[in-house]
Amino acid sequence: MSFPRRWCLFLLGAGVVLGAGCGRKEVTSLQRKQAASFVSEAEFALNLRDYARAEPLLAQAVAVCPDTPEYWLNLGSVRRRLGNLKGAKTAYEGMLDLVRDNYRRDGKDAGPLLQQVYVLALLGRMDDARATLEKAQKNHPDDRNVRVFVDERRLEHLAEDPAFKEIAL
Repeated sequence: MSFPRRWCLFLLGAGVVLGAGCGRKEVTSLQRKQAASFVSEAEFALNLRDYARAEPLLAQAVAVCPDTPEYWLNLGSVRRRLGNLKGAKTAYEGMLDLVRDNYRRDGKDAGPLLQQVYVLALLGRMDDARATLEKAQKNHPDDRNVRVFVDERRLEHLAEDPAFKEIAL
């Protein structure tokens, strides 16, 4: 990797980390299209198992469109596969912050709570994941997705899944 490209990646990564905690700005449709383009190219690289090529593309997608949990998740999993544990943790924590904010804004939807359960498990915080799942059960007793998650013991199955273990911290 060339010296200028390293600096660009470093500055991009620093921007993602520093911008993750800041107030979220509205993402424009042009930015969403740019992010989708980055993700599309990253998906192509992932199909070839070229994680080193996919990582900067996903980092750009997150920088342009930080309000999409899946981008954070994909960035974290790619970084984990590259052995970048600190970077994976940063990405997973970015997703966690985002889905927590999403739930605070709209507490009627259990989806962000289930996303919290998943990312907490990825972070190795199983007790917090169980507590969040209990909160989802309590606050959304009639939600079908919550019931299925609990009844099918998906959290326990995740912890045993080799594919999940591959991307978890």
